[in-house]
Amino acid sequence: MTARVLIVDDIPTNVRLLEARLTAEYFDVRTASSGREALAICDSEDIDIVLLDVMMPEMDGFEVCQRLKSSQKTGHIPVLMITALDQPSDRVRGLEVGADDFLTKPVDDIQLMARVKSLVRLKALTDELRARAKTGQEIAIEDAMRAMDSINSEGGRILLVDTDQRHAERIRGYLSPANHVDVLANPADAALAVAEGNYELALVSMALTDFDPLRVCSQMRTGELSRTLPIILIADEADRPRVVRGLDLGVNDFIMRPVERNELSARVRTQIRRQRYAVELRQSVTNTLALAVTDELTGLYNRRYFDRHLSLMLERAREQNRDMAVMLIDMDFFKSVNDTHGHDIGDAVLREFAVRLRRNIRGVDLACRFGGEEFVVLMPDTDFRQAQNVAERVRTAVAERAFEMAGGRAPLPITVSVGLALNETQTDTPEIILKRADVALYRAKREGRNRVVFDAA
Repeated sequence: MTARVLIVDDIPTNVRLLEARLTAEYFDVRTASSGREALAICDSEDIDIVLLDVMMPEMDGFEVCQRLKSSQKTGHIPVLMITALDQPSDRVRGLEVGADDFLTKPVDDIQLMARVKSLVRLKALTDELRARAKTGQEIAIEDAMRAMDSINSEGGRILLVDTDQRHAERIRGYLSPANHVDVLANPADAALAVAEGNYELALVSMALTDFDPLRVCSQMRTGELSRTLPIILIADEADRPRVVRGLDLGVNDFIMRPVERNELSARVRTQIRRQRYAVELRQSVTNTLALAVTDELTGLYNRRYFDRHLSLMLERAREQNRDMAVMLIDMDFFKSVNDTHGHDIGDAVLREFAVRLRRNIRGVDLACRFGGEEFVVLMPDTDFRQAQNVAERVRTAVAERAFEMAGGRAPLPITVSVGLALNETQTDTPEIILKRADVALYRAKREGRNRVVFDAA
């Protein structure tokens, strides 16, 4: 994972220590020794996350964070506050000025890296949504940012998963009446509950009787509607190793017992506000993209949109020295489907394939219908191994289950061939990358179909 990290601290020793830790994990590190310098850097450069010390002269970290979050240009940058302060009131203040997380010194290396990676993933998803909005030309990012000002965190719909009824009622008491809180005593029903409950946040106790809390979190994330649901773990000190594992798996936040009422409320407000903002962004992108850039049959983007977006994302990948992958997909022997069963069946197969494709790529990936039975997926910030995993997941999702046919006819087995290519040199153009993916696709066809082939420069 590559990202540009800004470290803000007036003590050079602290800066060098954090810089060494992050550089060892291949992050691109910038540093600032004051709040004013940090604000200037964020205004002039593309920063992915800010590690911000609180105790600084002239302008403390709370004021810096508040200024960053109140600006349309920098409000989407995650801020991780790092300080020696350890009072709950300090954590609450940090969260209320907009901080995305709050760590106390001395910082555990594993916990720091898990937090940074989690927030960088969130930033990558937000950046991709903003880039799609820009590509669509109709979206106005300023409108989306203004919408953030009108978003509140009151009246949140929360699911609390806890087998300890007394503890659950105490937590519900902390969050009511500002929120609507449902308590689920049987964790086995969590996935179904979030699928049907239209929740904005899930709280999961790490002390579940006879259940693995991380597996419960994973199961809640499998549903189409709950894939982006924010999750907060409620943990004991002994749970820290598993909490770190949970953060690495995509859990959004955690709070330690004994739970402090104000800190819990602040963390809940932060997650609900962030979730509502993400929903606003997605809805804004959906509503403002003209029909001219979508494929009417499958609902995916069309080639016109893809060509423009590929140019934009390749330029960004080149500027930030990041990987980018293109996956070209062709349905095997599709002509025989139309010839044998008719174009109405062929159209139904294309629509079902688009559904399976969307379900098996990641949130930052962009899927398009390239033409006929050919599809393409643009995967930003993706290396060969990650691209190979996504491609195999798509291929398997098609091959392992036949496509249902109307009228009681036998299901129709379908397979796809996939070609992969990366941006590998500074001289790569969209045409060159697509050509490499096309060469890889035809190799997959020649070598027997129903396979994934990578073509290098």
